[in-house]
Amino acid sequence: MGETIPILTPRAGSTTSILWGVALVVLGVLAVGSPLLAAVAVESAIAWLIVFAGGVHIVLAFRSHGAGSMIWRLLVGLAYVAFGGYLLFRPLLGVASLTLLLAALFVIEGVLDLILYSKMRALRGSSWVLIDGVITLLLGLMIYMQWPSSALWAIGLLVGISMMISGFTRVAMSLAIRRAGSIERSAKLAA
Repeated sequence: MGETIPILTPRAGSTTSILWGVALVVLGVLAVGSPLLAAVAVESAIAWLIVFAGGVHIVLAFRSHGAGSMIWRLLVGLAYVAFGGYLLFRPLLGVASLTLLLAALFVIEGVLDLILYSKMRALRGSSWVLIDGVITLLLGLMIYMQWPSSALWAIGLLVGISMMISGFTRVAMSLAIRRAGSIERSAKLAA
């Protein structure tokens, strides 16, 4: 006897996806409205991940063979736990550090995009790489030039905008899938 496997319809799958998209938009709006709080939340999540990684190093230290390897892994694990714990107890320092790192990342990405544009400028559509490079470079320089005060807004604002864009994209894609599914069902019914 054949076994029936339930398959999600495009409508059911897209409803969940739409709800996730709306949640992302709402959280993004909240992050943009309170960028420092959002930045501290991001920093805290990263700090907890560092503490967790330290715990993993410590557990692995006791599973390793050889005293030298065990001591090394234990020291690395303790360093991770100490650093992550420090960030948890000093979140504003962590936010300021992450903001400076973000500025450096944007400057490097912008410069690399400009180099890439110079190599491919003869290709159609390469102006988008130039635009991306210029905007990213300017954003990185703006964050850097206003640092440390940019720590109050940069991470939270950028995370919030990213969440809103992801949410809008998820909703739009889900609605497109839903429409495609209903067109397909209509075509099958008509046939």
